[in-house]
Amino acid sequence: MPTDSRAFDAVVVGAGFAGLCMLHRLRGIGLTVRVFEAGTGVGGTWFWNRYPGARCDVESLEYSYQFSDELQQEWEWTERYASQPEILRYLNHVADRFDLRRDITLQTRVASATFDEAANGWTVRTDAGDEVSARFFIMATGCLSSTNTPAIPGRETFAGPMLHTGRWPHEPVDFTGKRVAVIGTGSSAIQAIPLIAEQAAHLTVFQRTANFSVPAQNRPLTSEQQRAVKRDYADLRSRGAQMAFGFDTRSSELSALAVSEAERQAEYEDRWAQGGLPFLGSYADMLFDRAANATAADFIRGKIRALVGDPVVAEALTPKGIVGCKRLCSDTEYFATFNRPNVSLVDLAASPIQAITERGVQTATAFHEVDGIVFATGFDAMTGPLLRVDIRGRGGRTLREKWAEGPRTYLGLASAGFPNFFIITGPGSPSVLSNMVPSIEQHANWIAACVAWMDARGLRRIEASPEAEDAWVAHVNEVADGTLYPSCNSWYLGSNIPGKPRVFMPYLGFPAYVQKCDQVAAGGYEGFALA
Repeated sequence: MPTDSRAFDAVVVGAGFAGLCMLHRLRGIGLTVRVFEAGTGVGGTWFWNRYPGARCDVESLEYSYQFSDELQQEWEWTERYASQPEILRYLNHVADRFDLRRDITLQTRVASATFDEAANGWTVRTDAGDEVSARFFIMATGCLSSTNTPAIPGRETFAGPMLHTGRWPHEPVDFTGKRVAVIGTGSSAIQAIPLIAEQAAHLTVFQRTANFSVPAQNRPLTSEQQRAVKRDYADLRSRGAQMAFGFDTRSSELSALAVSEAERQAEYEDRWAQGGLPFLGSYADMLFDRAANATAADFIRGKIRALVGDPVVAEALTPKGIVGCKRLCSDTEYFATFNRPNVSLVDLAASPIQAITERGVQTATAFHEVDGIVFATGFDAMTGPLLRVDIRGRGGRTLREKWAEGPRTYLGLASAGFPNFFIITGPGSPSVLSNMVPSIEQHANWIAACVAWMDARGLRRIEASPEAEDAWVAHVNEVADGTLYPSCNSWYLGSNIPGKPRVFMPYLGFPAYVQKCDQVAAGGYEGFALA
């Protein structure tokens, strides 16, 4: 029997950065809200991703909420790039400071949500047997929360522990004296591998595709550095909001091809020494012009070859193609780790994995005996967390059916055929191509303002029009096609998931996107049908 038959103004799925912010905003306009969270605590991405070395690649002073200046002033970050434990402490502090926990149900996964056309609302069912109703149904499940584990033959026969970086145990994992395999060399692997290598008797890294990475140059934050920002936090936020990625990348307006080679090298050396994702801001055309991009890619390749002692290993670790069309990684001693005598690299392009056995990993040319396996194989990004819930709109049509050939949204916020349904940082919004926290806040603010506007006018229903959705999807594709992003296989396009439609999902350009959202609201929510 259902244990909860209450009605709410809104049901929110997920209690990470997005869910907590949405709850706070909806409460602020007087709505009743219930948040459902699958984990045993709040934190979302930062609750689940506890692997060694997990940390943010956006500076902590910018990867944080700005809805409360008191919160900004009182919280003290310890590092330039905050680690997972610190970010989780921050989110727990937010939950306590704003008394959010009383509206959150933990250890509960939403199984289905069905739109009731007669009632202009949603019926939401959980895996615990609860059934609740709500006027608005809001997915705040994040872009990287549905883990991807490849279906390697024999995986179930392995006798040792198998871990995924995106679902790491809460208790410490000790690799001391163990032979460990890490499968994957994306962002989480690049962060975890140096620390696992320090513990393991031997670490074997299985690499499908070499990745571009720049040093994070992480360091402690001094009190003076924090005071300098806090004296005029609004200025930092304002500068970030004007940047394409939604944070201060010190973006240049110059072309990489308009300066001398010596000037380019000096700029890249400076960016390398400063560290982090602002490397992408070196030149204005880096992500638009192949020749400009090649200058940056060649620079990073030169650095890798200089950092790795064995030229054969260095060549295998050297990425081909375009820098930035896959998410640029930032690391601490990643490439130097392959100089350790207890670390070896298996190039899967030359010798693919054929099977996992009870004792290890069999490739086309060798058997690697290991005691434990770490899958650093990423996520079914952006659409995965949305489609694992059975969401049914008008006429009982499922979101999975509608998105069978790729996601279709208006502004990344709504989807035609699904009234009173909102997505935070959904496909078609800047999301993963931006600083996620300001993007989340912008969406939460927009949704809350929209609901308040509707209530002030006695409106009960809002739905994206098919025409507005078609135009937005076309615009997102047009913007992407003007860049180098679609030119390589990446999780931005779903290429890491077998059978997933190859569609570029995020929208590039945070300031232009915010301007469009503001225009839609100012025009009485243009592109939406209201009733």
